Amino acid sequence: MTSFVRPLTMVLAFALVWLTTVSPATADDWPQWGGPKRDLVWRETGIVKTLPTKGLLPRVWSTPVGEGYSGPAVADGRVYITDYIRNKRIERVHSLDAETGKILWTHTYPVRYSISYPAGPRMTPVIERDRVYTIGSMGDMFCLKVSDGSVIWKKNFVADYGTKLPIWGMVASPLIDGQQLITLVGGTDGSLVVSFDKLTGKELWRSLEDEMIGYCPPVIMTFGKIRQLVIWHPTAISSLDPTNGKLIWQVPFAVRVGLTISTPRQFGNRLFVTAFYNGPMMIEVSPDGRNAKVAWKGKSDSEIKTDGLHSIMTTPIFNGSHIYGICSYGHLRCLDASNGKRIWETIKPTGKDRWWNAFLVTHEDRQFIHNEQGDLIIAKLSPKGYQEISRAKLVEPTRKVRRRMTIWSHPAFALKSVFARNDKELVRVNLAAGK
Repeated sequence: MTSFVRPLTMVLAFALVWLTTVSPATADDWPQWGGPKRDLVWRETGIVKTLPTKGLLPRVWSTPVGEGYSGPAVADGRVYITDYIRNKRIERVHSLDAETGKILWTHTYPVRYSISYPAGPRMTPVIERDRVYTIGSMGDMFCLKVSDGSVIWKKNFVADYGTKLPIWGMVASPLIDGQQLITLVGGTDGSLVVSFDKLTGKELWRSLEDEMIGYCPPVIMTFGKIRQLVIWHPTAISSLDPTNGKLIWQVPFAVRVGLTISTPRQFGNRLFVTAFYNGPMMIEVSPDGRNAKVAWKGKSDSEIKTDGLHSIMTTPIFNGSHIYGICSYGHLRCLDASNGKRIWETIKPTGKDRWWNAFLVTHEDRQFIHNEQGDLIIAKLSPKGYQEISRAKLVEPTRKVRRRMTIWSHPAFALKSVFARNDKELVRVNLAAGK
């Protein structure tokens, strides 16, 4: 870890720069899980190189919210977040002004939780033009008007599809592809994955069956010049034709307790996944994109005696030659992507305990890491090791898990800022570099 000593005048000037808001016309949005391209890469330029290191990062604004695991989404000058009011048994969808943090509208609906960790919605909202899509923990899906939050169409997965909810509720953020809204439903009669008309809610096609649903968001990838819808579910990694849901290829991978959570990562013709108990697996897709096989796989099914990367929530970074991710007990690890062999590990950005988590977002030649203690860290990850540039407190952890306080909500990076939440507030912190 590098320490920074600065004259007081420089610190004050830096803070003033951070508090300056950024025009949406000159900055990018974060309209869904993983950002504009769903790949956890922040592509805006003109971002700070280091962070002030004392106290909370200076906020542009802070707005009170309720409980929730869901991350925020940012689009067209608005921020969207979901939460849960326990004593009223309601879930809510909020739209806020990105410049001021003022709540513009709130959509509310009743809910009775029957899931583990009943502390609010999990899914990051998805925004496209004049519509926002959300899915609550119990399978309530809404298409709402951006302007006022009124309902355009809605579904209830349990009532409409006979969905047997997963242990920790519905999590995966839907995918918009052309006219389609594709999402995990998990119902009967081959409806693990369902494509809806994004404007009307009409079912277009359904595909796959699995006793469990899992939690991993659907993603579009291209292999051999063929666009493919990749679904990682608890019994396999399946590639579908996104136009009709027909199976292209499938690689079996039985994952304990349905813990398919982190998003599969692609580089070239290879695809990497990692599970908490079952560990890592690298898939190699044929040059024509129509077949796939296991390139290598971890040998350990233990969360403790791990032999690679056993992630619980963190989506890893896969750059072709190396893989970086958070393992089952908090270790940030680097793997050789050719064989899965561990090169190094550290607990510097995290801590050591079961289910420890941190979110990794790549920006240029470095990473922004948001750990579950509410720290925002700028670091560089390379085969040589972990190099921390700076860290500061973004938000306070508010939920107790085991013996520690945590935040398990992914931030959004947009408008040259970071938007983050805990169970009490949603904040915006300006990360624009000074001129």
